[in-house]
Amino acid sequence: MPLSKRLFDVTIALLLVALLWPVLLGLTLVLLIVEGRPIFYLGERMCSPTRSFKQVKFRTMRVGTDAVGGVTGGDKARAISPLHRILRRTRADELPQLANVLLGHMSLVGPRPPMRSYVEAYPEIYNRVLQCRPGVTGLATLRFHEHEERLLAPCRTAEETEAVYRRRCVPRKARLDLIYQARRTLWMDIVLVIQTARKPFWRLPRRNPFFTGPRIVARKGARRNAMARAEARTIVRQAKSQPAE
Repeated sequence: MPLSKRLFDVTIALLLVALLWPVLLGLTLVLLIVEGRPIFYLGERMCSPTRSFKQVKFRTMRVGTDAVGGVTGGDKARAISPLHRILRRTRADELPQLANVLLGHMSLVGPRPPMRSYVEAYPEIYNRVLQCRPGVTGLATLRFHEHEERLLAPCRTAEETEAVYRRRCVPRKARLDLIYQARRTLWMDIVLVIQTARKPFWRLPRRNPFFTGPRIVARKGARRNAMARAEARTIVRQAKSQPAE
């Protein structure tokens, strides 16, 4: 990781902790009173193809549901309380990951850290995606998260959710992650952090003079960006050709 990116991560994370500690404390107390213990969820995630870490989040499912593992689809809808749903919608459940950023497990901006099972199932994808340190937010998070939720919401079993996620979500998120990886700059990270902060309060427009998703990476280095897109398309085709387990 470039020193400038690490300094940016630590500076912004410390600033956010200083500004948001009343919010973090308030959410902790509300969750303790309304939902009970445990307050936090620790899940194994991969920060490289071979190294894992414990990702910390506010728990947003009823006790025992998280032990099942896997991504969240319609099959787990009943395990999410109204309070948990608010945390998920505003992404406030991700705030404890500032600790992961300060510890060096994650960056503020990058691909979302995958579970070990996906890294083992799609090594050709994650060997490339995890060349970039995983992030709390990123291009794929901003541009695909809501669509991913719509794809997984109709699923009624864990097996169906897993199959849809592997076939329709993993390749598309990888493509966006590789586009970010090819054109990442400190300015782009700043823009993505700002867009993440404003998204719970304003709907992200399709056309924005400040940020237009993948278009921001196409302003310069068209040849390099085209190569990244071509590589991403190849990886997407390879992933789609693999049967879901």
